[in-house]
Amino acid sequence: MAIAYYAEDIKLPAIRKRRINRWIKEVAASFGKKAGDISYIFCSDEKILEVNRQYLQHDYYTDIITFDYTEGNTLSGDLFISLNTVKTNAEKFEVTYEEELNRTIIHGILHLCGVDDKGPGEREIMEMHENKALALLQQPTE
Repeated sequence: MAIAYYAEDIKLPAIRKRRINRWIKEVAASFGKKAGDISYIFCSDEKILEVNRQYLQHDYYTDIITFDYTEGNTLSGDLFISLNTVKTNAEKFEVTYEEELNRTIIHGILHLCGVDDKGPGEREIMEMHENKALALLQQPTE
């Protein structure tokens, strides 16, 4: 059981893996879940578009695609994150790149925990959970 980080056709972002791993486990635990095998694949817009077309038959760019392999209370999945779109979104929402990257990282975990964002009112619930999770990350570490 591990959280792993990979880069495909792009440089791996500078993230504090141990801190992010602890944060992911803390957020998962708040939903009564534990982190299993979770892979983050950081990529370009072109790669995420290819994945979106090939596996989901969607013809558009996105910031994250989450493939959920969760069994029971153990979260598992492959999470593709387009760093190009994260950068664009950070500019659009007037936040730092790091904040937008963290929001995207935890967005995938929230999907694995069962939080959806496609139906009526679900986007607001997702944002509430994202903000709550981001507040946890901002707390000083011991």
